Amino acid sequence: MEKTVVDEIISEYSDGVLRIELNRPEKLNAMTSGMYLKLADVFYSAASDDRIRAVLWHGAGDAFCAGNDLKDFLEHPPGPGVSPQARLMDALLDFDKPLVAAVHGVAIGGGTTMLLHCDFVYAAEKTRFQTPFVNLAVVPEFGSSYLLPLSIGHIRASDVILLGSPFDVGRAVELGLVTQVVPDYQALLNIATETAKHLAAQPAGALQASKRLMKHPFVEQTRAAMKAENEAFSLQVHSPESKEALTAFLEKRPADFSKIGKAAVAT
Repeated sequence: MEKTVVDEIISEYSDGVLRIELNRPEKLNAMTSGMYLKLADVFYSAASDDRIRAVLWHGAGDAFCAGNDLKDFLEHPPGPGVSPQARLMDALLDFDKPLVAAVHGVAIGGGTTMLLHCDFVYAAEKTRFQTPFVNLAVVPEFGSSYLLPLSIGHIRASDVILLGSPFDVGRAVELGLVTQVVPDYQALLNIATETAKHLAAQPAGALQASKRLMKHPFVEQTRAAMKAENEAFSLQVHSPESKEALTAFLEKRPADFSKIGKAAVAT
């Protein structure tokens, strides 16, 4: 067994399975720019390591991932081109080995949209999901503006993205975002681990070829969606309405967009 601790990302290899843990429990595993880069490096390394046949991905503490760390986000807003977030997006899109996620607590923003790149998503009963991009005056990412309407239809995708309201694991199952609901965290890790081990015992070439075939019709459209999202996100995050939304969130008050004119809104 090999275990590597790199700041807030833990990776551990055993018997064909790489376990990746988001390890920032005091912040509900909210992602910093450094975490995006390190996580991308872990996925790129796993992709080129023939020993690794499947990946298990989960979060430490009480959550899978609470999205972006807003303090770090405000200090390092993503740009339209190369960015830590974009590097992880590319790593996930290009990853052709089975990816199993074990989700509990909360999956917010990117904590939800990153799951669209997983092959199996197991979730604990009390998990809560949310994609509050519009609420924060930004736009969705990780290709979700394309992948969600593709997988669940425009009407239901609008409910998830445009309203940005929290939804429970039952709704996630109904939308096809979750493979199976599991009673508690320990059972969650057990079943996700067993699935990863089962996949690791399968013929690696056939597994990877099958995943590539399933993804092939949508890869370039997803890549184009990610590029368009990143460009729109970069514009929107510098807009007055985004400044107001993020400031209001940090100050724990309702945002007030009434004094922001259309000319000031990024397009």
